[in-house]
Amino acid sequence: MASDGAAAAPAKATPKKANLLDPHSIKHLLDETISDVVKSKGYAEDTRLGNWKLAIGAAVIAVALLAQFYPKKFPQNREFLLGCIAIYVVLNLVLLILSYTKEKDAIMFTHPPSGSFNSTGLVISSKLPRFSDMYTLTIASADPQSISANKPVHFTKSVTKWFTKEGVLVEGLFWKDVERLIDDYNSERKSK
Repeated sequence: MASDGAAAAPAKATPKKANLLDPHSIKHLLDETISDVVKSKGYAEDTRLGNWKLAIGAAVIAVALLAQFYPKKFPQNREFLLGCIAIYVVLNLVLLILSYTKEKDAIMFTHPPSGSFNSTGLVISSKLPRFSDMYTLTIASADPQSISANKPVHFTKSVTKWFTKEGVLVEGLFWKDVERLIDDYNSERKSK
């Protein structure tokens, strides 16, 4: 476990705490902290994919409400209901395809930093397998086909390095590891 005397957290005075017996709680806390670190490095979050998913979800809800509250009763609105069901299924399939093809394990998409010559942002993704303490963080280009895209970088470390026995995140250690990974990604770009 990380020592209690490690570097203090760069951002907040109240310590972040997770239930060490709940891997979802640990991953959620680490992912939130990664978002803070990436934003502190000058990357703005790209919310376009999330906005598209919200818009499609709103359309799904609108179709369901329209089907539910259509003024005609069942036998007369049969064709209309079949159309609503078909639209509902298609829109949900679009949401599913977006999740599997675009999002994957991503916790954050970014725009390039302002003032940068880079034309692509980052895709930050993480994994914490079930029944494992090994946390994998990956940083890749948002547009891998771009000329300014770089090779993805990642690290895999035990979460026990960043938490005390009481479940408090030692933010200073975690921030250093994430910042080092971002710097590795950016330095790889300069060495091309």
